Amino acid sequence: MGRKLLPDSRLVLASHNRGKLVELADLLRPYRIEIISAGELGLPEPEETASDFAGNARIKALAATTATGLPAFSDDSGFCAAALSGQPGPLSARWAGADKDFAKAMALVNERVGDAADRRAWFVAALCLAWPDQHTETYVGRVDGSMVWPPRGDNGFGYDPMFVPEGGSLTFGEMDPGVKHTVSHRARAFAQVMASCLG
Repeated sequence: MGRKLLPDSRLVLASHNRGKLVELADLLRPYRIEIISAGELGLPEPEETASDFAGNARIKALAATTATGLPAFSDDSGFCAAALSGQPGPLSARWAGADKDFAKAMALVNERVGDAADRRAWFVAALCLAWPDQHTETYVGRVDGSMVWPPRGDNGFGYDPMFVPEGGSLTFGEMDPGVKHTVSHRARAFAQVMASCLG
């Protein structure tokens, strides 16, 4: 069991990504935890130098808890294509460039995959809780599916419009956000957080 986040705790969401902030805030809302974002606090985005999602999530959570003295919660997640040996993976945001143009990033994935028969893809999310004493707990969720082209739907964010989860017909970009919150990689990781830290 992880350390407990008690009702009325203050928690820093260590992200500047608006889509992630909205999803994480929605997931945390039932637990009466006061949430403040790293962006609201004017915290800089740390350089993500790890080679995997869990490592980058830890970097972000530790930077935020060190700067604020509050527990911090971070997410590192990305889209992985089997035909690209798991790329863009932890570099998913970088493929979107400095202007975070995910339409460009999705087009780049599609271009590199080309006419490959293997359309398998997956999303991974690593969520990390970090405490001021540098203790961390990390939880990883994954959802498998396939990539589609052209992208479909205006909901979600990032690579959502080009991903259909296994057993479904809608892309994450076409799903109602409430439905996506029940089946996504982030939801699967968050279920572990609930069992460990929010119960």
